[in-house]
Amino acid sequence: MKKIKIIIPIIIVLLMGCLVGLCFYMVSPVSKSDKKVVFEVKNFNEDYGMKSLISDLKKDGLVRNESFTYYYVRLNKFDVEAGTYILHPNMSLREIFEKISNSSNAKADTITITFKEGYNMRGIINTITSNTKITEEEILNKLKDTEYINSLIKKYWFLTEEILDPNIYYPLEGYLAPDTYEFKKDATIEDIFEKMLDQEGDVLNTYKDSIEKSSLSLHKIMTLASILELEGNNINNRKQIMGVFMNRLNNGMSLGSDVTTYYAIGVDMSERDLYQSEIDDINAYNTRSSAAGGMIPVGPISNPSKESIDAAVNYLPNDYFYFVADKRNNIYFSKTFEEHNQIISDLMEQGLWYTY
Repeated sequence: MKKIKIIIPIIIVLLMGCLVGLCFYMVSPVSKSDKKVVFEVKNFNEDYGMKSLISDLKKDGLVRNESFTYYYVRLNKFDVEAGTYILHPNMSLREIFEKISNSSNAKADTITITFKEGYNMRGIINTITSNTKITEEEILNKLKDTEYINSLIKKYWFLTEEILDPNIYYPLEGYLAPDTYEFKKDATIEDIFEKMLDQEGDVLNTYKDSIEKSSLSLHKIMTLASILELEGNNINNRKQIMGVFMNRLNNGMSLGSDVTTYYAIGVDMSERDLYQSEIDDINAYNTRSSAAGGMIPVGPISNPSKESIDAAVNYLPNDYFYFVADKRNNIYFSKTFEEHNQIISDLMEQGLWYTY
């Protein structure tokens, strides 16, 4: 009995400690990510109430457990207010509900636009025109405005006169950072471009020292990063692909990247296959032509993610000269053309090769 009397309090203390620890865990931020999440709090009605709101928060990766969150909100008597809010996964439960319980935090006079990683300028233009009153003509005219582009070159350290090359389709291609942004409803195209360039500056400042030590100019690094964005699907294979590109460039070989050919002709990969005449065409972007040996395209072909920029700067040196992807987005690397062809043959037999 004496032992039991000693053990029971210990068990109670341990259980209380576990309960307190669990509570601290549940109210803590879901992650350290500061990713912007645009969250709408709707007006409550018989079909949408607190449980529906908490379910939406869970779907957006902002809370850990729906039941705990529900009782937490009831206990703290939060009174949420309808509106659109910008939240982050690194916010605690209290921070989230304090924010959405004050309508002054809602973004009534702003719009939120998401520019996806890998968008090229055509995609950027379409996104802007779909979310604002700015027209495609206004955007294209601004991109052709040499005085404006020169003012940006003076303002941003990472923009150089290389973007003024007459063969470049859009001078800001590759330098508009993919992200979710808030803009005033009456934002101009200058406001939008410069906010995206500010964000690009924040990203590139991380790699400034490495870029300055590189044998490649920043413009070439951004160009290669824009290709990696479309050729790879995670940072590891993008670093390997960059190693392949460096091997090919150092040996006077062409990059042989279809995505550059698609960009050259102004067609998205999802639209159709390439014609042989397009593959053979000699221009400043196409790396499939016979004249593309040792050539890096004149400029970026998409606006790359931070991950792709990192892969271009911190690539993995290797002995590979070829790579292919199958239908499942698995990437295979090889050292010789014979190995490369054998991989393609094997993928065909397995039904994993693209056919047109």
